[in-house]
Amino acid sequence: MKSLFFFLVVWAPAIYLVASSPPSCKVWLVQSIPTDMPLLRRVPGVLSTGEVLRWLAGNATRRLDLIAQYWQLLAQPGNPESGDYGYSKSDMERFGANEGRDVYKSLENAADRMVNIRILQHSGVYPDYVQESSDLASGRPNVQNVTLLLSDWWESGIVHAKVWISDGKDIYIGSANNDWKSLTQVKEVGVYLVGCPDIAKSLEIYFNNLWRLSSLNSAAYTRLIWDEQWQASRKVPCWSHFIHYKKRCRSPLPPSIEVPHVDGYPVLSDPYMFQIPFETPWFNTSSMLLHSSYLSFAPPELLFGMFQADEQAWVETIKSVRFGGTVRISTMDWLGQSRYLKQTIYWSSLSSAISEVVFSKNATVNVLVAYWAHLIPNTDQYLKSLLYSDILCASSKYNHCGGKVNIKYYMVPGYNKTGAAISDGHATRNIYPGYSRVNHGKYAVSDTRAHIGTSNLVWDYFHTTAGVSFGTYNPAIVVQLQEIFDADWNSPYAVPVEPLKSI
Repeated sequence: MKSLFFFLVVWAPAIYLVASSPPSCKVWLVQSIPTDMPLLRRVPGVLSTGEVLRWLAGNATRRLDLIAQYWQLLAQPGNPESGDYGYSKSDMERFGANEGRDVYKSLENAADRMVNIRILQHSGVYPDYVQESSDLASGRPNVQNVTLLLSDWWESGIVHAKVWISDGKDIYIGSANNDWKSLTQVKEVGVYLVGCPDIAKSLEIYFNNLWRLSSLNSAAYTRLIWDEQWQASRKVPCWSHFIHYKKRCRSPLPPSIEVPHVDGYPVLSDPYMFQIPFETPWFNTSSMLLHSSYLSFAPPELLFGMFQADEQAWVETIKSVRFGGTVRISTMDWLGQSRYLKQTIYWSSLSSAISEVVFSKNATVNVLVAYWAHLIPNTDQYLKSLLYSDILCASSKYNHCGGKVNIKYYMVPGYNKTGAAISDGHATRNIYPGYSRVNHGKYAVSDTRAHIGTSNLVWDYFHTTAGVSFGTYNPAIVVQLQEIFDADWNSPYAVPVEPLKSI
């Protein structure tokens, strides 16, 4: 391990020696591991999501900003409309539903301490996923609750980011919803940053942009355009880079990236990087070196300053692999197209990046995709088409191509037995609550760079949906994220996807 660590430090980009005080910004990786997965190896030093969210709320003294898709921290086994319906008290204890209750209680305690809490979320999904946040705000002037329909701005899309910011310095970014199942019944991955005000400040700008959108009249600020890049007619904000600069409106948000005109969002040649030294208390070797880190955001119209679009950050993480190295990608959904627009958009950004490093760098790319009760029907076809890169790689002796793509489905035990225990008065034979038992993490890690996000790998999540990612070249984080992936990849819960047969 020591030799590997030294190798990574020597070659990581933008490294500078720190001559003064030791770093104060601390970083941990965070996981939720579903119950009843005894054969999954645990990675040392990784924190649990429930603990981190309780700490963020419990340590807040002034303000707490939350971005969430929906809320269901409190289980509802008595609600016929809920996927929890019909399970007994002992069932809920076995599922770990108390973890969600404890997080909600920590938020109530923060509100009662007069911490200023701002909650920004999607307008709610079935059955009543705005109720808890509304209850938290009820009668408390220090708690504000705002819902935002991004479909009013982009035709489709939701607030999908999962971000907590405490006192402008402590942060959670990851895949976990404000849902009790995200703590104990869904596989989640995130990052916890403590004492990082510079990063928090940039996240707060993004938060404020979303907050501002919720108070604007979208009809006055949107345009129906023909998108040259994606060859589709779609609705976008009137300051979008998908509109010719002569026809754009003045953005009501903080200054965005100013470029003349591009067919699509601007790809930055030099995106902004934080040069912040991180303490990694869980790692057995301390370092006084700086390693470049970054934030990326979606949709592109919410970019500001020199921050990059989330799609670009994913692509560049894949392309950061060394010659002969390995890229690891984990996601719930993978689809080489849009899913929610009326006009279907073909999307090859990530699959093209993978094929490029397979061919040019002889890289190995391992992709882990969730297989669960709500798998997108045409997922398998896109995965098999990605595996065809292997056949193309070996199609000619002149290719000198030694790369490879490997893909596995991740099957959390019980994924096919989820839902309410009782439906229409009858037992269903389900053994786990609805919308659970799934690998929900969204991250990529090469041999030099780690990228942890909130977006599924589908076009809509990068162009119409609110998402946030954190990435870094810090070697300790890179190595630990590799270990998290490898524990999943090498577990009996990961099953290979069969490739297309060559003719």
